[in-house]
Amino acid sequence: MNAHSPVPAALKARYHELKATLETVQWGAFNGAVAPVLTVTSGDIVKIECLCHHAGDAPELLMDDAIRAIYDGIPEEKRTPGVHILTGPIFVEGAEPGDTLECRVLAMEPRLNYGVNFQGKWGLLDKEFESREHVVIFEADMKAGTARALFQFPYDSPPERGVPGRYTSVPHAERKPALEGIVVPLRLHFGTAGVCPPADGAISTVPPGVHGGNVDNREFVAGTSMFYPVHRKGALFWAGDTHFAEGDGEVNGTAIEAHVNATIQLVLHKGPRSKNPILETPEFWICHGFSEDLDEAVREAVLEMIDLLGKEWGLSREEAYALCSVAGDLRVTQVVDGVKGAHMAMRRDLKR
Repeated sequence: MNAHSPVPAALKARYHELKATLETVQWGAFNGAVAPVLTVTSGDIVKIECLCHHAGDAPELLMDDAIRAIYDGIPEEKRTPGVHILTGPIFVEGAEPGDTLECRVLAMEPRLNYGVNFQGKWGLLDKEFESREHVVIFEADMKAGTARALFQFPYDSPPERGVPGRYTSVPHAERKPALEGIVVPLRLHFGTAGVCPPADGAISTVPPGVHGGNVDNREFVAGTSMFYPVHRKGALFWAGDTHFAEGDGEVNGTAIEAHVNATIQLVLHKGPRSKNPILETPEFWICHGFSEDLDEAVREAVLEMIDLLGKEWGLSREEAYALCSVAGDLRVTQVVDGVKGAHMAMRRDLKR
């Protein structure tokens, strides 16, 4: 399977628009019991609205009327067991457990030009920062391809628990300049997207896994494809938690969280490809590993790449292992979601 390989001629792509509304989003969970909000056939194109769960940190910048209606319409106690807002699920006709669903990202554009970075208590250096939380608000310049910080302020989570999406009341006088003279390159991408997990019930959006979910791979941009193992009839695809930019590791807790409208194409491939999702870019194969132990996540990412190289190029396990060591790039995807993520990237042009 190659990223953006031609859709079979027999498939006639249809175009759909899936707006984020109270009827089409779930806050905090993948759940196979949720009825599909859209049904597509393989090759169909969907423009899907994806929302960030931190718009309450600067609602005057990060909300329009439709977003505010969702924040006001979903009670805080129902934003569980995870934190992210997901749009879906999308039912893909013909998808069965054991198949592979390809999500091709054709385009991404901001819904609003503002985003937020939230330094959370779940960040890597929580003890070093004495569990202090902090917010930085950014403005994107799509023409320049950059984002600049507008202001920053400290934040205190409610003592009972941090509630996703809670409105933050900070007097303008307490908003201080941030990152003056610094520009951040934009990389609009999905933080959380995937198919329905194999487990029943409401599954938290926070940890990534075999279904994809909160993978937080900053390479999942327009022009790439993620291949997901299918676990349920119809695959049941959700997307959300979009970002303007992120560093590998996402170390302080979040990326630049933002609302993004994404145009995707969902293509069904019969049969399995891998245990975990595989990202294909024009230059690389990227395999993922997930575990609460970062060492185990790293091992899994390398094992997934060894398996992929055997399937794609017919390499023995020893040959593939050697190639991983001399040509593979092993990176930390994120360390802040409980289940940590690692990924290995391999150039696709090495075989000539």
